[in-house]
Formats: sequence, C-alpha cells, structure tokens
Amino acid sequence: MELGKEYFGPLWRFIANDEITDVDYNGREIWLTNIYNERYRVNQSYVEENLTSAFVEQFTQRIANVVSRQFNKRYPELEAETSELRVTIVHESVARSGRSISIRKTPPIIRLTPKKALEEHYCSRDILALLINCVLADMNIIFCGMPGIGKTECVKFFSRYIPGNRRVITIEDTMELRYSVTNPGKDCIELRVDGDVFSYADAIKTSLRLNPHWLMLSEARSKEVRYLLESWSTGVCGMTTLHTDDVRNIPDRILNMLESRVDADRLENDIYQSVDVGVLIRKRQNEQNMTYRYIDQVCFFLRERGQNRILMAVQDGKLILKEFPAVVLRRFDRAQIMDPLESKLLERELEVDKEGKG
Repeated sequence: MELGKEYFGPLWRFIANDEITDVDYNGREIWLTNIYNERYRVNQSYVEENLTSAFVEQFTQRIANVVSRQFNKRYPELEAETSELRVTIVHESVARSGRSISIRKTPPIIRLTPKKALEEHYCSRDILALLINCVLADMNIIFCGMPGIGKTECVKFFSRYIPGNRRVITIEDTMELRYSVTNPGKDCIELRVDGDVFSYADAIKTSLRLNPHWLMLSEARSKEVRYLLESWSTGVCGMTTLHTDDVRNIPDRILNMLESRVDADRLENDIYQSVDVGVLIRKRQNEQNMTYRYIDQVCFFLRERGQNRILMAVQDGKLILKEFPAVVLRRFDRAQIMDPLESKLLERELEVDKEGKG
C-alpha cells in the first residue's frame, strides 16, 4: 500500500524531511523526533492553523478506506503501513486528550555505519569488533532497551555481517528490518504475521521448514518466544529485540512472557542454553547537551555443569571482561576467530571508508 502526498496534507512537510523519524500528534500538539534522537514540539500556531478537526477527520477516513477498516468507539485503533511509513491512529473515546496520530518512518536503509558508530561514540572499536565476531560465530543475540531507543536499527546494522550464503528468515508484523533491501544478493525470506490468520508462532514453525540458517524476529513480545527458543535450540541462529533496561533482566523478561509457570520452570535452563549474547542500548547527553545512543551493556549467557550464569563483558559502555571463558572461546575458534576483540572485516570497512573520503 502506498499513500501519496495528498493524504498527509500539513503533515507532509515532516514526512518529507529526511532528518525526522517520528511524527506524533496527541490531539493538541505535534511532537517530532529526529535522527539525532532529539524530540521537540512544532510551533503551536502552525498546528492550530493546519491540523483542524476537519483535516484530522479527513485523514482518518482516508486511512480507514485504504485499509478497509472501521474506526469508531467499537474499533478505536487504526493501523496502516506503506513501504516506508507506519501510521497508527487512536480514537478519542480511548485517547482522552483527543484523537491521536503516530507516524513512524521505516525506510529500507541502515543509518548506522562502523565509522558513525565510532565517531558518535555508539561503541568503542573493540566492542564493535566483539559484536561483529559474535555474528560471525553464529551466536544468538538479543538487543534490548526502552521503546524508541534504536533496537531494530541495531539488528539491521549487525545483520549485515551475516555471510551472504546463509539463508535468513525475518518475521515481523510491521516490516522494518527490510533485510532483502538492505542486503541485496543475500538469501532471504521475509514473513509477515497477521493476527490470528498467521501468528508469530505459525511463522516460526513455518520458517523451520524453509531451511533457515538465521531466524530474526523483529520483537519478542509474548508466548511466541517459546517457539523462538526452540528454533534456536535446533542450531538455527537468530537475533531479536525486547524491552528491558538491563541485560541481566533478559531471562526473567522472557519467562514473564510465557503462559504458565510450568513453561517458565522448564524453559529457564533453555534460555541460558539458547541465548548467547545480550546487548543493551541506552541514550545520554554529552558535554554539548546533545543526546546520543550508545551500547551500554554486553553480556554472555552461559550454562555449564548444570549451572546458569551471566558474564558481563561490557558495563557503562566500557569493556570490562579481561578473559573470555573457554566455552566462549571455543565458539570463536570454530569460526576461525583468534581474537574476539579484533575484526579484519571491520578494519577493511573502515579503510575503504577512509579511502573513499580521500
């Protein structure tokens, strides 16, 4: 589905601005978020003059007609998706501040690059090399953080390092990873879930019959996480995201998604066997009062001799692990990675970027 300029009216100026990632209208004001993770309010006179009740109603009806959905007190949420946008509208019967509109851009690009990661203090060189090597060593990685912190962008960036001859299957309800577009020439199947018709559980089960090497779930939200862990336990590699503010909370967060306590007791050990790496993304302000995102924590999940443990590798954005345990080194060794903190692939990319500048 595509929505033209005429659908968005006074909102189009924000849609067309490449630096704006989110447009949020709360019934009274428009708030914008940009690629620098800055959030600010649009001049109120512009809002009052242009976002009239007539426009909001017209915009809503156009979206409802495009997706053939009702929108009223009985059906108070409306969603639509284009190749680069996700539109969500909430009815004033439940959004007491007024009819609310949220527009998120989901362009098929990867904004993060190795050069930007280093220059913008997203992470240090050794941490970047470590995570690239974790991908090359076929480790299962969960990226976590609070909503809007850039977890999906992190998945998009590190998934670039999956070798091109490995089949990747992505599973999403809203198409944001865009793996086939951002990784042209690589083997990929993109599955889209659709409520009860084709659920996350259905998609995960189906993917296992499609000869995957990597299985990427855009976000682990509910009971489907059990099927994801089962797929990873078969030897399929994977990445996903979830909401939590500490990598050490990942096991509990997963257990809380399960339907029953019986499942939780049985799967706790499976988490430590199936999940290899946890990565936490945070944001903070620098001395110039600019907000930036960074990798705050990295950990390894280990199960050895019947015991589960979490080994912190990065804390407060700094590498703190002095010596990698033998079980982790064996994983790197199988991928012919002699030093987990060095990456020839990363160095080549940085050199190419440097030569391009020259």
